[in-house]
This record gives sequence, structure tokens and C-alpha cells, in this order.
Amino acid sequence: MNDEPTIHGDQLEQDEEIVDGLPVLAEVRAVERPAPSQLPVVQAAAMAATGFVAGAATLALVKRRSARKLARSRGARRAVEMLPIVGSRTFVVDVHLVGKPGE
Repeated sequence: MNDEPTIHGDQLEQDEEIVDGLPVLAEVRAVERPAPSQLPVVQAAAMAATGFVAGAATLALVKRRSARKLARSRGARRAVEMLPIVGSRTFVVDVHLVGKPGE
């Protein structure tokens, strides 16, 4: 097209419009930064919470694995272990070692 302006009445028209402007914010306010003393506290709390959750997950996994092993081992019992138990008694034994006089 033609780059030269054309005149129509009192208006000067061009093929291209040159816009030189900046965006305007609806509300101007200062950007506040968090206090530097709060950042280590927040990080420490996040680390403690993460450590707790990781520990709880590990404990649950270990308990589940040990329960599965126990259930698996109970399935393969020997014939002696399958006998019916009629009764059970517990004896507490207290042993004293007495030395000879002069030792």
C-alpha cells in the first residue's frame, strides 16, 4: 500500500498506526515483601511437617510388610504346631548364685 498520508477533509490518515503507550493499572499500591525474619521459621515448619509425613509413611510401609510376612509364615505351619492347646502355665524362675565365704 501507499506509505504516504492521504488527506480527507481536515483529517490526516495513515495506513499504519503508531502506538506509544504504557499499560495503566487500575489501582496503584506498594508491593510488600515478607519480613526476612519469617522466612526461616516458615522453612523450618515446612521441613518438620515434611519429615513427620515421611516418617509416618515409612512406619506404615514397614508395618504392612511385616504383617504380610507374618501372615505368609503362618500359612506354612508344621503339624506339631497344629495340635490343639489344652492349657498353658507360666513359671517364674529366680536363680541366686551363692558364693563360698572368703571368695
